[in-house]
Amino acid sequence: MSIYLSAAHKSSGKTVVSLGICGALKAQKLSVQPFKKGPDYIDPIWLSQASGKACYNLDFYNMTESEILQLYGDKNSTTDISIIEGNKGLYDGMSVTGGDANADLAKLLDLPVVLVIDATGITRGVAALVKGYQAFDTDVNIAGIILNKVAGERHESKLIQAIEHYTDLDVIGSVRRSKELIIDERHLGLMPANETPQSQQFIDGASRLIAEQVDLNKIISFEKNIQTTIAPSINITATKLKVSVAKDSSFGFYYQDDLDKFNQLGVEIIYFNTHKDAHLPHCDGLFIGGGFPEMQLEALSANQSLIKDIKLKIEQGLPTYAECGGLMYLTNQITSVTGTYPMVSVIDAQTSMSPKPIGRGYVQLAPSKDHPWKNVANTIYAHEFHYSKLDNIDPNTRYAFKVLRGVGVDNMQDGIIKYNLLASYTHLRNVGGNQWVEQFVDFIHKIKHQTS
Repeated sequence: MSIYLSAAHKSSGKTVVSLGICGALKAQKLSVQPFKKGPDYIDPIWLSQASGKACYNLDFYNMTESEILQLYGDKNSTTDISIIEGNKGLYDGMSVTGGDANADLAKLLDLPVVLVIDATGITRGVAALVKGYQAFDTDVNIAGIILNKVAGERHESKLIQAIEHYTDLDVIGSVRRSKELIIDERHLGLMPANETPQSQQFIDGASRLIAEQVDLNKIISFEKNIQTTIAPSINITATKLKVSVAKDSSFGFYYQDDLDKFNQLGVEIIYFNTHKDAHLPHCDGLFIGGGFPEMQLEALSANQSLIKDIKLKIEQGLPTYAECGGLMYLTNQITSVTGTYPMVSVIDAQTSMSPKPIGRGYVQLAPSKDHPWKNVANTIYAHEFHYSKLDNIDPNTRYAFKVLRGVGVDNMQDGIIKYNLLASYTHLRNVGGNQWVEQFVDFIHKIKHQTS
């Protein structure tokens, strides 16, 4: 069985409701598989922790419909219930005519939609809102309503009476406004669970409140949706490679299916902590993903033993790929409101934080002639989210990408190349149109062969 959790608009509290449902169903000993629409990293971290299973992203921008169906079908087939959390509002997307919205994904996967309604400041008008969402696209199966941020019993009664009188939908939950259901927000959205020591305590509290205020039996009783599972292709390499991956409260933005692909290619992933580990694990390649290093500058800069080891290994030719936060970490220094802190100093540039976004949204790239990997797609569809920029960049810097849409490093280029390093503001996703994991692994094999 599967349900699609969406909302009338962004910031309706949908993610907290999703977390609570995942945690409450898990507490009933059900196997819960979470999915997230779009390129987000933060919500999947929370959903993974709440459900106990890795969350997977479904994204029309860089995945074909068949890839979405394959990934969903593969993971959904091995679980009791799948929870797909949408982004923004049910009908919100890049195109004014639709095709990439939550509604389109729900239709593609043939799923019932549970619509989360932010009830702040509304009573009888909620019926007009719900009827409008039903009528806007009658092919979308809106199966139930969860009212959120309800002020009290009187408010709840008015809302339910209006919906029941004017529509044919059931209210399957009414969640009261509560300080226990508020997560501190950050410029990219919710505070990442990997940065929050109290995250499990929050999830447990949200799960308890949702279990009390949402009819979980109705959610479980939604008609089971059956999808065809297409077995993923697996290409095990002849020689086992080891890739070190930074994973801690500074770096935690990784797509689970990208990590799965490393494993499918016979690569052993070894995680390390940039705050605590004195040296890199023995490895053939290095991957430093995105995150919020600007929130941990003192801890990062204080670990000079690891910084010196990473710098030495990259300068000695260790194949390395870094994204966004990883790029920042590899520059000379990062300056934020708390001060300036020395970093790895492989990339000759300084990182400066901004209170406003520098690059935010989907990007389109074309590889340059200097790109070090082979078989790179002619056009790459990806995304960027950064509140930082690079200053005083070495004028001789080489770049792997020309930016066709987006910002990148300097509005024209992205993907700094140095030694065997590629460091970019862009977050790549390993999909049919951009098989970057295979390309990076092949590059590691090439360098390993040259130095053996």
